This record gives sequence, structure tokens and C-alpha cells, in this order.
Amino acid sequence: MAGNKAGSTRNYWLTFAVSIALTVITFYIVAKLDTSGNFLIPFMIVLAIAQALFQLIFWMHMNEKGHLMPIIGIATGAFVALTAVIMALYWVW
Repeated sequence: MAGNKAGSTRNYWLTFAVSIALTVITFYIVAKLDTSGNFLIPFMIVLAIAQALFQLIFWMHMNEKGHLMPIIGIATGAFVALTAVIMALYWVW
């Protein structure tokens, strides 16, 4: 059992390091790059999605058994939010 706990702790530290690295990368890009480029916003959105997935999978334990209903709820909410954003963009443009 001690080996399993050590592996779990290592996973938490690795996930924490990746989360910090994604945050640092985002801050660096915003500070150093020209914000008028077409690269900045899509790249930040990709990093935000990656950060959210890391949070859900590792910190919120969505990779364990018995989390089907929360996963369905999160997926439904993401679908509704994405649909609302797409429709708002369509309506504005």
C-alpha cells in the first residue's frame, strides 16, 4: 500500500508542476508577444483547455471509477456553453 501512495503523491506533484508550467507559459506569452497577433488568443484557449482537463482528471479525480454522472454533467454543461458561445458569435457577426 505504501508504494501506491508514493505513486499517487508523485502524480500529484507532476500534475502540480504541469499546471504551474502552463500558467507560467501563458504569462510569458502575454508579457513577451505582441497581443495583436492571431497566435495569442487561440494558443491561450488551448492552454486553458489543457489546464482545465488536468484539473478535472487529476485534482477532481474524474479518472476514478464511479464518476460517470459528474462527467456527464460536465460534458452537458460544456456542450451548452459552447453552443451559447457559438450562437452569440453568430448573432454578433
